[in-house]
Amino acid sequence: MSEHPIESLMGVTMQKIREMVDVNTIIGDPITTPDGTVIVPVSQVSYGFASGGSDFPSKKDGRDCFGGGSGAGIKITPVGFLTVCKGEVRMIPVTESEGTFDKVMDIVPEAFDKIGSFFKKDKKKNKDNGTTPEITVDDNEVEM
Repeated sequence: MSEHPIESLMGVTMQKIREMVDVNTIIGDPITTPDGTVIVPVSQVSYGFASGGSDFPSKKDGRDCFGGGSGAGIKITPVGFLTVCKGEVRMIPVTESEGTFDKVMDIVPEAFDKIGSFFKKDKKKNKDNGTTPEITVDDNEVEM
């Protein structure tokens, strides 16, 4: 029995994943500092794999009409550093700290809400006295 085309798609994808992710990706190469401390980076590797295909009817007997594809995704996350210093082994975890971009992204929705409320206040004021709306922002109302 001959190999189905989806098997070769899956085989090539898995082979490429094996080439990218080896034991040195998870447990990195040891680094020795001038004072003799050995530092070994440790990472978490996650990957997903998907493949699919379909056989189509063929007008000619013995001819295989197949369409398919496969793909994979890999995520490598640093976990920490294994250190060996003067006979003492320690694991130093990597903690995720919020960078400037993360902080800005947390503030943006709140800022849009406040800006929107300024527009609503001004429209309501101007609707009551019959004038055209004027957009103003009072420094005392802006908080971030």
